[in-house]
Amino acid sequence: MLICPQCKFENPNANKFCQNCGTSLTHHDCHDCGTEVPLNAQSCDNCGAECGQVWWAIITKEGSGDWELGSWQDDQDDLPTLPLSTENTLPLTARPVMKAGSYIDKEQRYQLLEHLPISEENTSQTEICVRVLDCYPYQISPITAILENQNQGLFTSAGKEIGIPRLAKAYVQLQSKGQSEMPVIHDAWQEGNTQVVLIEDRSDWPMLTELWKEETTSSLQILHWFYQMTQLWSVLEPVKCRQSLLELSNLRLDEDQTLALARLYGEVEAEADAEAEDETLSLTEQPFSVKVLGEIWQELFRQSQRTQFGAVLQIFEDLKLGKIQTIAQLRSRLEAIATELETSPIPSFSPTANQHPTAPTIIQLEDAPGEDSAGKSDDLPTIVLSMQLSSLEDVGRTDVGRQRQHNEDYFGIDTKVEKLELPKNRIFQARGLYILCDGMGGHAGGEIASELAVNTVRQYFQELWTSDKHPTEENMREAVYLANQAIYQLNQQDARSGVGRMGTTLVILLIQDTEVAVAHVGDSRLYRLTRKRGLEQITVDHEVGQREIARGVEPSIAYARPDAYQLTQALGPRDESAIYPDVDFFDINEDSLLILASDGLSDNDLLETHWQTHLLPLLSSGANLERGVTELIDLANQKNGHDNITAILVRAKVRPNMESQK
Repeated sequence: MLICPQCKFENPNANKFCQNCGTSLTHHDCHDCGTEVPLNAQSCDNCGAECGQVWWAIITKEGSGDWELGSWQDDQDDLPTLPLSTENTLPLTARPVMKAGSYIDKEQRYQLLEHLPISEENTSQTEICVRVLDCYPYQISPITAILENQNQGLFTSAGKEIGIPRLAKAYVQLQSKGQSEMPVIHDAWQEGNTQVVLIEDRSDWPMLTELWKEETTSSLQILHWFYQMTQLWSVLEPVKCRQSLLELSNLRLDEDQTLALARLYGEVEAEADAEAEDETLSLTEQPFSVKVLGEIWQELFRQSQRTQFGAVLQIFEDLKLGKIQTIAQLRSRLEAIATELETSPIPSFSPTANQHPTAPTIIQLEDAPGEDSAGKSDDLPTIVLSMQLSSLEDVGRTDVGRQRQHNEDYFGIDTKVEKLELPKNRIFQARGLYILCDGMGGHAGGEIASELAVNTVRQYFQELWTSDKHPTEENMREAVYLANQAIYQLNQQDARSGVGRMGTTLVILLIQDTEVAVAHVGDSRLYRLTRKRGLEQITVDHEVGQREIARGVEPSIAYARPDAYQLTQALGPRDESAIYPDVDFFDINEDSLLILASDGLSDNDLLETHWQTHLLPLLSSGANLERGVTELIDLANQKNGHDNITAILVRAKVRPNMESQK
């Protein structure tokens, strides 16, 4: 089946256009210049940008026999003439180099982007890695189908995988737990003695060793990477892939300088142990003790020619002597060093730190496998990292929809960014005000109310922010009441009554560095999207159905009422005594995409259904927010379209606040 990239409709493989929405299933637009490009093209003919779906193929052979891989049909002209009965069993020495453009699978879906040497000289080679182009990226892969159909239940109680090769087992297990530090697995299969695993291509991600050498990289940043390695150690141990941390070229950094892995490496010794049923070893009895982390850290210092600082030298020595034997002990020592390095309130690694205005990321350490859990919970450290904004981007768009004659939605964006960048210092401060209103009252009613509310709120915060004051709950409510009063007075002045009284919903998002304040009235919404938590609806609609649920009524009964979606609050029809805005505060402690949406966008669970395809990619710094919001509104027009559609997207990126620590 071909999965439409726009609406996710399942189409027969022969379809050239989606049966549901008409999207092309053979071409897509170049992300750089917009030129239409065939799906099986690696790059755009117009601008040269790579726009094809490329995967990293890990091809592993067991034993010393021939590689049993893919289709050799593209190389038939190069083969010697042999009887038909022996053509498919051509000896390895007679086979040509597998050319770029050949396929590594018999279905001819994955195409080599470079020559793959399969010759007599490398008969002893057991692994080859290469980039491949997915010529049918909209076609669901077999491993994805297995994941969906079996709901992650791929393994029996004996730990044997069903339908996928052994090599893919660790990727599947980690992916099911949402471990974004590991590359996503796309496909996997086995042909005889040869296993193929296709994963996300991270070959162009920067290596940890590159940034390690930079003068601007602080000691505290290095300490943070050490800590991340201890986290990954605990994650990789159950799947026996701790070797992945011991290959320096495998240690990569994502766009936010967070440690990630290019691929997984299995532990040969551990895999052999796993063959014996019910045979387990403790952490200290296994070949992979925590002291190897100290060895790889020392190698990082050696290769970068960077000076080791005293407290870390002592950790290396204690690891070597066996004085540190568990991950929990190692983390405790890292916490102690971080406290010593701390020369100002930012950042804090103290479990009790509660600093303002910087937002902390609290990381509760997991239990290290194989350790005695008795009495351990109180001893494990909790590291609190102060975060700072590294970027703040936003975009807003409104559309009349497919059925309305005029647009009663209105939005406003007001931001101020201060940036200072020096060779050894970088300061980024920002504040942003985002307002979205969905008016009611018809032409020259709802339009007026929504615009008046946006301008009233914007003016209020412009005056408030002149003193650099952080908005309080009282400020947020006052802004809402002022907007309500402005519309209410206009209704009174024009002697409007009943349904003729104009009004509007309102949602306010206010960002000041990493602090966020939210206020809302009505059913316009704020969502938050992060990689760790997925999509969350922050606001709760002010409507009859939600009111009944709050009173204890079952949701199915509450929304069976004919008036379930009727608003219980709106700005303008009545004075402020009838307005009870909800106000909330939270911190941005990880990269976040904040979405303000009118009901034309949020109706029918549109965002809840399509966030993984239309929102999650926008968390990446390289994703174009302008294009993202356009595609979002196009989707809303296809799925809803009965109302005006408005969206504001705000992408906030953060990083540990380590600039003052060198």
